[in-house]
Amino acid sequence: MVCYGFRIKSLVGRILDLGCHLLFPPAHFTEKMPDLIRRPFCEQCGEMYDGAFTTSFVCVNCQEREWFLAWARAAYPMKGPVRHVILAFKYLGEFHYLKQMVDWLEEGFRRHAASEPWDALVSVPLYHVRQRERGFNQSYELAQMLGKRQKVPVWSCLERTRPTPQQATLARSGRLRNLHGAFGLKSQFDVSNKSLLLVDDVFTTGATAEACARVLMEHHASRVAVLTLARA
Repeated sequence: MVCYGFRIKSLVGRILDLGCHLLFPPAHFTEKMPDLIRRPFCEQCGEMYDGAFTTSFVCVNCQEREWFLAWARAAYPMKGPVRHVILAFKYLGEFHYLKQMVDWLEEGFRRHAASEPWDALVSVPLYHVRQRERGFNQSYELAQMLGKRQKVPVWSCLERTRPTPQQATLARSGRLRNLHGAFGLKSQFDVSNKSLLLVDDVFTTGATAEACARVLMEHHASRVAVLTLARA
């Protein structure tokens, strides 16, 4: 049983945490916010490039790789206050940062995704043991609030079928192998001919989003893209 996406066992902690931050708001960041991600960037993976590009382009890494994702976009680089907030929310349970994170994510949605029609936003699942340990799934929380604001349905249609080592400890090739066969589509969902936008906190190599997109496309989704709050 869940309440607003968090497990009941963490509800009391959340209430106390939120109460404290209403009485004693967090200090303003002294670090400057990074600039929003703008072109020039790779049209496939969204990686930023310096220089005066006059036309759209796909980077060399993406040219050599077969993608299930139509594209990947992020609102901000993973640095400064953005990095601080994501890590504090994800690993320290500082839930008062959720609204701020969705504000930033929504800016990315308006810039990169709002012009396309989406049948649903899709959250990236955690393995059930890891979600129980953490008490929540950051991807689900971001998708739920963004979906409400943008009036787009949110589907928890994917499931993690096996545990995997932490992606952060692996190189790109290892991440891809690590996630092979790690996701499945829940039996009650039909994604045929649906245009779906994956939502997550950080895009690094794209291995997680690509593994999710593979499952959705193999079940005949018409299009899958990914939007994240940050790009590492």
